[in-house]
Amino acid sequence: MRDGIQRIWTSGKSTCVKMRQFVTHTFRGICISFVAREKADSYCGCRARMPYIQIKEASMFIQGSVDEMVGTYNLKRLFVFRTAVIASELAAIGLAVYWQAAKLPLTFMFSVIGVYSLFNLYVWMGLRKKSSASANEFFLHLVLDVLALASLLYFAGGSSNPFVSLFLLPLVIVAATLPRRYAWGMAAVTLGFYTLLMVINVPLTQKMTDHTHDNLAGHTMAATKDFSLHVLDMWFSFLLAVGLILFFVVSMAEALRQRNQKLAEAREKHLRDEHMVSLGTLAAGAAHELGTPLATMAVLTKEMEQEYKQQPELLEQIEILRSQVDRCKTILGQISARAGQIKAESGHSEDVKNYLQYCLSRWDELYPKTAISVSLKGCDPAPFIVVDETLNQAIINVLNNAAEASPERIELRAVWTHSELDIEVRDFGAGLSPAALKELGKPFFTTKKDGCGLGFYLAQEVVRRLGGDVSLTNHRDGGACVLISLPLQKLLAE
Repeated sequence: MRDGIQRIWTSGKSTCVKMRQFVTHTFRGICISFVAREKADSYCGCRARMPYIQIKEASMFIQGSVDEMVGTYNLKRLFVFRTAVIASELAAIGLAVYWQAAKLPLTFMFSVIGVYSLFNLYVWMGLRKKSSASANEFFLHLVLDVLALASLLYFAGGSSNPFVSLFLLPLVIVAATLPRRYAWGMAAVTLGFYTLLMVINVPLTQKMTDHTHDNLAGHTMAATKDFSLHVLDMWFSFLLAVGLILFFVVSMAEALRQRNQKLAEAREKHLRDEHMVSLGTLAAGAAHELGTPLATMAVLTKEMEQEYKQQPELLEQIEILRSQVDRCKTILGQISARAGQIKAESGHSEDVKNYLQYCLSRWDELYPKTAISVSLKGCDPAPFIVVDETLNQAIINVLNNAAEASPERIELRAVWTHSELDIEVRDFGAGLSPAALKELGKPFFTTKKDGCGLGFYLAQEVVRRLGGDVSLTNHRDGGACVLISLPLQKLLAE
């Protein structure tokens, strides 16, 4: 008896060691092949860096859309733009003073440019510490640019200054980079300042000479009136330009952003599919590697059953051991046969209620000591679906996580119609932190000490492949709650 147990123990131990080594080396290979620049650390603890880094980047591109965030590269470009504007303003003032002999309040104008330059320098220093900026912050930067330009134009003739058309530049930038509501806001700001400068400004004058007096003597009130009409025409031209920008540029920018978002979503889906294929390959390989030691254990337990027929208590334990070995072989056989498939090739149809009861019976074998409160409600008769082994495992994974969080009891509530199935699984544990709620669903993130961080991720991916969604929240009365919403179109039996 001791020799038989020792042989089983040795075989089982070698199986575990082999599985761990296989998983370690395989995941290292996946790490290296997906992200060459990332060092493939040891898989021990199941927290190695993985190709999900690329998926995370694509996901961040989508989630950090222009509605919420603006990359710092836009602020850097704005810094360059602002620097060029400051240089142009200094050059324009120099030409106006020394070439056209214009009388300008240089003290006030240089003060405005000085404050503007200090603000620009402050922004540049802050860019080193920031990875992103909100759309509101970016918009505020451009409003300050408009304010600085309006201050300079106030001292240089107001709306009669030809540089008043520079008000269009911030509007174009907003229209190209931010959502429509910001473009309308910037249009209101620029039009407001333009209109205000028509009423309030310091007229632009030249230094008087005798020759200048002789030329001005021939001017009449009609010329002044014509100039006022010219300024008004400039305002209407500016209004037309603003309208065209709001209509065309904003629409084109939104179309471009939508296309980029769709490309990012497609890229993320492609990376997720590659990741799932890698995990499927790993599962099939592990099943193949573990087949031999499990077969050895099955033979040994069969021999022990024959050898200890006369000892009922011991024989009962050996039968339990053999049943567990057979169960492992069955699971590995399913992995080998079904890895990479969404629907089982030999899947049979079952009504939703019986299907859920089947999943619960399989899970109950794993956690017989965990009490579960079950509520199954829906239309009658229940729709028939094709049994999907990957969905079975996804539901069982969610139940496993709940049972590990609260071993005493959990709840499952399912509601279905002819077209949709909603499954809610609740545990009565301590719940999840905000950080964990945000990170769960990413591969290799786990809140459990000995967890691998794959169960919830795989369950989520299976449901998504079937067109559904998985959400994770904290229940108001304590514990965590997982909601699986699944349309039944892809599963309905024809």
